[in-house]
Amino acid sequence: MVGADTAWIIVATALVLFMTLPGLALFYGGLVRARNVLSVFMQCYAIACAMSVAWLAVGYSIAFGEGNAFWGGLGKAFLNGVDADSLAGTLPEVLFFAFQMTFAIITPALIVGAFVERANFGWVLTFSTLWMVLCYAPVVHWIWGGGMLADGGIFGETGARDFAGGIVVHETAGLAALIIAVMLGARKDKSKPPHNPGYVMIGAAMLWVGWFGFNGGSQLAADGGAAMALTVTHISAATASLTWALWEKIKYGKASLVGIVTGTIAGLASITPASGFVGPIEALIIGAIAGILCQEAVNLVRNKLQIDDTLDVFAVHGVGGIFGTIMIAVFGAGTWAAQLGSLAIVGVFTAVVTIVLIKLVSAIIPMRVDAETETTGLDLAQHGERAYDHVS
Repeated sequence: MVGADTAWIIVATALVLFMTLPGLALFYGGLVRARNVLSVFMQCYAIACAMSVAWLAVGYSIAFGEGNAFWGGLGKAFLNGVDADSLAGTLPEVLFFAFQMTFAIITPALIVGAFVERANFGWVLTFSTLWMVLCYAPVVHWIWGGGMLADGGIFGETGARDFAGGIVVHETAGLAALIIAVMLGARKDKSKPPHNPGYVMIGAAMLWVGWFGFNGGSQLAADGGAAMALTVTHISAATASLTWALWEKIKYGKASLVGIVTGTIAGLASITPASGFVGPIEALIIGAIAGILCQEAVNLVRNKLQIDDTLDVFAVHGVGGIFGTIMIAVFGAGTWAAQLGSLAIVGVFTAVVTIVLIKLVSAIIPMRVDAETETTGLDLAQHGERAYDHVS
């Protein structure tokens, strides 16, 4: 099965990259005003490039080097000692590197949704790179790299269960997004609707397809476990889409396209940590709850707390990932101590690192664009181009 494993993870690597480019870019781009769509595309694209280089330089080594319980060290910086014949389990290690690189790309890219339409491009790229290296990579090591939250770590024989990133990806990105939204402040004009719901639907559909690589690929083998992870991923996404739309219909009288596809993402984020530990019925339950839970989280953050997490990164990804991580313990596939304890430890660490990096980077590069740029749009002011002759 070695050849089959390699072939499947090559495909899964392409699928996870497809989630960011073009999936997330279109999903986020359609949700902003026309004058800012290219800035969103630029942020997603540039983050993908920068994270690839940073992952090669030090990120992979910090995450998966031998190191100690806290970090992997720098022994594998720039893939030192890794060649075409090196193995990680049944896989060529360079392929494992590439697969994990796509996760390191999408995690900071998710945070983009919190600060669209008002963050300075230079600040975005600098913060994202430092955050991936100093926050994301250490958390990867703790849970997936044999570190302190893994089996045999501080929670004993059974460590944190996070199959594909409920803690590692969604909690970290969601919390960072919420903190940035609070520290950056709200947009000056939040009244304009998404400029292109069609983009949003296309992007969400691409994310759905790409998520098969995200979760199914996390089995790191071409076997029944990968097939089950893929299947429960689909079931949760489909169910959450329906419950989100139904809840919208009950509350507001209409079910929207943007709503149903946001429900899809909520179901995908929620099943991510559990996708290697549950079956179809559990996935149905997770998805059914996620569609309503994440929608209510959006209402809480946006309307009650008045936080302009513009594209609901925390409410959908953060809450979904945390919920799915807890459901692993509910279904008996992990211990309550490890699941809740890991969420708490990673949550505090993410908050501290994010706040420190915001302060540090903002002391060098302005975090927010000026009022005139925000009014005229980031596309023209920051990148010298625009997507439409007549923008709104």
